[in-house]
Amino acid sequence: MKILVTGGNGFIGSRLASHLAERGEIVNVLDLPTAHGDRFRHCNVHFFSGDILNADDVERALHGCDRVYHLAAYARNWAPDERTFYEVNVRGTEVVLAAALRLRVKKVVHTSSNVTLGPSNGVLTSESTHRTDEFFTPYEHSKYLAEELVRRYVKRGLDVVIVNPTRVFGPGPINESNSVTKMIAWYLEGNWHWILGNGKMVGNYVYVDDLIEGYVRAMEYGRSGENYILGGENISFNGFFNMLSNVAKRRYRLFHLPAWLAKSFSKVEEFRSRHFRHYPLITQGWAKTFLADWANSCEKAERELGYVITPFNVAMKKTIGWIEQKRNQQGSLA
Repeated sequence: MKILVTGGNGFIGSRLASHLAERGEIVNVLDLPTAHGDRFRHCNVHFFSGDILNADDVERALHGCDRVYHLAAYARNWAPDERTFYEVNVRGTEVVLAAALRLRVKKVVHTSSNVTLGPSNGVLTSESTHRTDEFFTPYEHSKYLAEELVRRYVKRGLDVVIVNPTRVFGPGPINESNSVTKMIAWYLEGNWHWILGNGKMVGNYVYVDDLIEGYVRAMEYGRSGENYILGGENISFNGFFNMLSNVAKRRYRLFHLPAWLAKSFSKVEEFRSRHFRHYPLITQGWAKTFLADWANSCEKAERELGYVITPFNVAMKKTIGWIEQKRNQQGSLA
């Protein structure tokens, strides 16, 4: 039996593909040609250059596979044309699901995000939460629409499980996809000095190895058409940096960036992006996102999948250890 991992050269996808290969699975990885670097190699992994918007590319990589992990997405903070989010995240998902249905794939695990469930607003968000808030970003909206698309394919007979990862961190490429780890690396080098707003906004942080195990368990035990939040502990920005400084045994001075200033800065960044093709450090939508609470419950995944959460302080210690090891080998990572 073979497994297809779309987006299998990304931060999460490459770790998942490698994990599956180490378990003895035969893994086909589909990703854009520009994503095919030397990140990892394994005799059980076969790479296919292609685009999820191209049905022929998808079918070529899917041939002989009976399971699919769909991770490919446009997950950046900004695009010159916001329709890119909908093209890749919605239409691309439909191309993958249509091919899976046509080729009689047994099961698909689709990657969404906890942001589709909406901010927590003082109450833990779960898979059954009824969203009432506006969508803050095109990314958030596109992932929500992709979930609706998945449910339509479930009604057509395709076995699809939806996973909703939270803010992922841990060993992996230090880039925009692994932005939490990038922030940790900056702090360790004394180059991060800001906490957004009053620092009381809560986020949910998942250690990457927990997430990978959650994917495997979703494939094995997940119920078709169901969502599963794959997260970790809920912690405020203040709590995050306090834990980071305690575990790292180093403390740098941090300044609270007022919410109004963050919003104003995001407006300036958006103006520059519209008129000068500048890649913004933050958009207005993402400023709203990070100024809201995103506290999640993982109880359903724990109960139905046997999902296990690594304590935040332990996960932070592992991440810091990995960063420092890499830095000793090759210099600064940030």
